Amino acid sequence: MAALMFHYSDQTETDLHAYMFAFGWGAATLVIGWLLFRAFDYMQKHHFIGSFAYLAIGLLFGYAFRWAVDRGSVNYPITWGLWFLTPQDSLNFNKWYAAGFFVLFVLFMCSVIYYFTKVRYRIFMNFLIFIIPFAIYGKEYEKMPTIFIILLAVGYILLMVYYRQLMDDENTVFVERRKSWKTIAVYAAAFAVISAIVPKPTVEADRTILENLISAEDITERLNAMLNVFRDTSTGEQFRNRASNRWVYEAVAKEPLRIKTATRSTYNFDKDEWAIQELDDHYDGTSKGTPFDIGSRMGLADAFLEAARLDSDYAGKYGLSQYLDEGLAEPKINHVVFYLLNGYIGLPQGTDMAPVPQCAIAMTDCSVQKKTARLIGGTVYSVNSQFPSNSRFEFDYSANTFFSSPKNREFIEQLDRYDYKKLLEDTYEVLEREIGPDSSDPEKARLFSFFDVDYRYYDKYLEYLLDYGDRKRIKDLADKITEGCDTEYDKALALEAYFYNNDYTYDLTYDTTGKNAEDFMFVTKTGVCYEYATSMVLLARAAGIPARYCEGYNMSERTDDGNMPRTNYVITLQDAHGFPELYLRGYGWLSFEPTVSDNIITKKNTTSTDLLSRAGVIMLIGSLMALLFAMAYPWLSHKFFILRSRKRRPADTVKAIIHRICKVYDIDEANTSKEVSAYVHESTGADISYTAKLFDRSEYGGENIDIQDKERALNEYITAYDAFRESRKRRRITNR
Repeated sequence: MAALMFHYSDQTETDLHAYMFAFGWGAATLVIGWLLFRAFDYMQKHHFIGSFAYLAIGLLFGYAFRWAVDRGSVNYPITWGLWFLTPQDSLNFNKWYAAGFFVLFVLFMCSVIYYFTKVRYRIFMNFLIFIIPFAIYGKEYEKMPTIFIILLAVGYILLMVYYRQLMDDENTVFVERRKSWKTIAVYAAAFAVISAIVPKPTVEADRTILENLISAEDITERLNAMLNVFRDTSTGEQFRNRASNRWVYEAVAKEPLRIKTATRSTYNFDKDEWAIQELDDHYDGTSKGTPFDIGSRMGLADAFLEAARLDSDYAGKYGLSQYLDEGLAEPKINHVVFYLLNGYIGLPQGTDMAPVPQCAIAMTDCSVQKKTARLIGGTVYSVNSQFPSNSRFEFDYSANTFFSSPKNREFIEQLDRYDYKKLLEDTYEVLEREIGPDSSDPEKARLFSFFDVDYRYYDKYLEYLLDYGDRKRIKDLADKITEGCDTEYDKALALEAYFYNNDYTYDLTYDTTGKNAEDFMFVTKTGVCYEYATSMVLLARAAGIPARYCEGYNMSERTDDGNMPRTNYVITLQDAHGFPELYLRGYGWLSFEPTVSDNIITKKNTTSTDLLSRAGVIMLIGSLMALLFAMAYPWLSHKFFILRSRKRRPADTVKAIIHRICKVYDIDEANTSKEVSAYVHESTGADISYTAKLFDRSEYGGENIDIQDKERALNEYITAYDAFRESRKRRRITNR
């Protein structure tokens, strides 16, 4: 459960935070599991009542699960089921959904483990349970942290040993479980250490053919092509032929980000490629250098709300007065720094395009002040020359949480009731009159600038970005997917979810020659991010939502070993990504992620085998120290007992000696002191009869014990202990 909860922790936090989260739930599992096992023991003895008891427990856990899911669904755009199936690094963390997952799985795990150990001992069934965490991680192509792999394996071995059912015959000796813990612990430690440090088979790939096919110049050209994406056409090949894992950017950021470097607006079905047109390569503003604005904190909603504040007639006309006092739920503003690494990996070339984060508000700084253009597609272009190969780019951006607020969604739905073209015209009239392009207030100037671009180009959006080739099948599918959706945002979510729910497959090796997006949607259902993004763009257009195809990167890989100061993320060629952006009336452009999985390539140079080997060395040292302590513990506890006894009152010392001898000789304390004395004498020849008499006189007779009696009792204990150790050595038993 700890391994599973680590997977469902906050992906934006540090690993330490995630480990604390996971082990906290793991500790809760131990407590809940212990209580459930006691309840299951009762059910085993009372079958009829037990059935109703288990039903009651199931209903209790079901209610807890339902309660957590209901809490988590508030202001969260997707259901629990879709959340469970969706890659966690592409979602905002939902603590209530994670709690619901825990409640559901802890009952399932405890139930099946109890049944297949204490009721029906089945090693294979428990092995299937054991690999469930690996399956959860595997569905998203994640690598489980090494510590969880080791703990899972050791836990499985301990479970199987602890509940092993032995045949009752003359060769079987049954002992109490408390007497076998050392043996089991040694076995488990040895298993963990040996499995970790024993050399594993390695596979040496013959890269001769690959290296002959792809030369250094080819890789360099591909790298430049990915960086300088301001080119005429785009196809899916650049996302399939990922021969290099070169680092492209490093970043200092608080969370994973989707980064845009280019947009494409015209799709050719015959060639299966996207091409640029005026909405991709035209300037919407030019700056001599940073800082300069790119977007607004809440998209176009900022402009509509500001117009309502400035003009009461406008607010009344569009029903926005109710939002003036409290405003909207504003997303948090974050900052990100990107470092271009071409210079650090030996490439002198820079790039034409800056890496723009999703929901960018402004480019706040750049290491080189150049004439820079903000393009219509929301990208940033170096006008007269490339950005140098070691450039730094800094941006402010808003968290992608606008539609998580019910109030914000209600605001957009309110605007959607009116003629949108007329709404834009009225809003522009108010903003131009009250603010204008030369406002001294930077926030209002940014708001007007952003809205001005959208207002001027909206007709172009309708002209170019609703083209889906008039393909009837695409139109019919779009209508079917969006049937019953009330808003454009709901339609966009339905289109995005369609690919997750209809058996689409991500495959880097699939040959798409002679196929296009229509084939992907209806026939092959196999491709990479290019096919997914292209298909969602065309479906959105068929549903009446302007959409465009974008290229850039998915930044999700953390690093502690960057070239630049404080960097905590790295972006490689393998992170290259295609995704759709949809124009939602009232808000503007918003990106979506229809790709079922785009995290297939292993990005770590260190293999799991290497990690296990390193962990094995650490475990070996720890296990040896633990074993040494276990071997020394009897002697240490003996010395510590004598030391404490010197400070005790005589009567307390005699009582402690009898209990100590019972523990050392493994004598049930239900025996009388005389019986204990007789057992000790029979076992080792040691005589503790005087101590036994002192115990009876003190405990039952109420007599006082003097210092001389205490010393004699201690000497008898020491003699009995030494005799016991000697007898163990003669029998070659040294583990007590």
